[in-house]
Amino acid sequence: MRKILLFTLFFLFNVSKAYSLIEVDITRGNLNPLPIAVSPLFSDSDTKEELENESNIIKLGDKISEVVENNLRRTGLFNPLEKNAFLQNPDVAHLKPRFEDWKLIKAQALITGQVKFVDEKLRVEFRLWDVLAAKELMALAFTTVPENWRRVGHIISDKIYERLTGEKGYFDTRIIYVAEQGPKTKRIKKLAIMDQDSVNTKYLTLGNELVLTPRFNPTNQMVTYLSYFKNLPRVYLLDIETGIQEVVGDFPGMTFAPRFSPDGKKIIMSFAKDGNSDIYTMNLENRIVNRITNHPSIDTSPSYSPDGKFITFNSDRSGFQQIYVMKSDGSNVKRISFGKGLYGTPVWSPRGDLIAFTKLHKGKFYIGVMRTDGSGERLLTENYYQEAPSWSPNGRVLIFYRETKSNSEGEGFSAKLWSIDLTGYNERQVPTETDGSDPSWSSLLSN
Repeated sequence: MRKILLFTLFFLFNVSKAYSLIEVDITRGNLNPLPIAVSPLFSDSDTKEELENESNIIKLGDKISEVVENNLRRTGLFNPLEKNAFLQNPDVAHLKPRFEDWKLIKAQALITGQVKFVDEKLRVEFRLWDVLAAKELMALAFTTVPENWRRVGHIISDKIYERLTGEKGYFDTRIIYVAEQGPKTKRIKKLAIMDQDSVNTKYLTLGNELVLTPRFNPTNQMVTYLSYFKNLPRVYLLDIETGIQEVVGDFPGMTFAPRFSPDGKKIIMSFAKDGNSDIYTMNLENRIVNRITNHPSIDTSPSYSPDGKFITFNSDRSGFQQIYVMKSDGSNVKRISFGKGLYGTPVWSPRGDLIAFTKLHKGKFYIGVMRTDGSGERLLTENYYQEAPSWSPNGRVLIFYRETKSNSEGEGFSAKLWSIDLTGYNERQVPTETDGSDPSWSSLLSN
């Protein structure tokens, strides 16, 4: 398993909090993304020699800047400019940009940096400049082991995103999902994990047993998921870093969608007992199980609010599948979805302001969001079949999975991961080595 490595972070200079001419609006569709120049992080001659292996010299500065550039581009908020248009060398620009040169190519923001070795550790410096105001906005440095260079790129991306938008970033994160292979009638499903930019894929199970609905612990790199052992449902805990796995419990009947509480101390799930599906919690310290709902209808897909005081879930107690909200002890149940169609898989935003959901209406599946009282429903994307939205840790992007149609023989089937932001304008396929479903987004690794 890949260890999460600690960074030493230094402030190079005072971070300017003065008024900036740069404005990035993340609350609506950004049809004119901010032109930004990501200059390659230059290396001195000593660094280049140390990075040389048998066949080539690893251009680490170029690779880190490429990670930053790709991260910013995928947000839809930024337009990284072509490097062949740059008029100033990276090393000179890092010390003192000629802002007139960058204005000529229409850049409004500029990122510069340097990589070097200090006592066998990699030191990465970067600066963020406001080209229009001709001033420095941020200057930071990170020290880590050389093989951790990609994470440095993600952390730099997070810092830039936060400085320019006012919101936390989501780049130094990972996504766990169910990797699928084979025909639809006989799929092999494994747990897989990768960085949010689809790099460093690792498979966590062998595919011998069916696995479903992996979910991250909000406080650490633990995962809970559902698996079938000898055709019986089991809920597991898996430590991503150590590979240690344990069974939370065997549950009779069907068990659905286990999730962690915000503090990571409980698991909430639904399982069928005596032919009826209700919502239960389990305390992970003492394994005490509490029943939260007790209703003759089907209650399932529970998700906590980020403060742990409320739970959203879906139920057919009104006659059709709809979304409900209740207090965490099961009291004060209120229906919040009243639109046309069937609603399911509600997930509370980490910001606490919205609930994402899947909706089925007139044969089409939608991913949408609504406020926690059910008002302001917005459908972000529609398709033949899609479900299981999961939030980025800053509550601005959703990842979900989408299936294509198959013919009568079951051929041509595929399931892919997709992401979309809250504006509904930035929809992208998230590449995976195999088909993928049931994604879950981790919290920031650098917290």
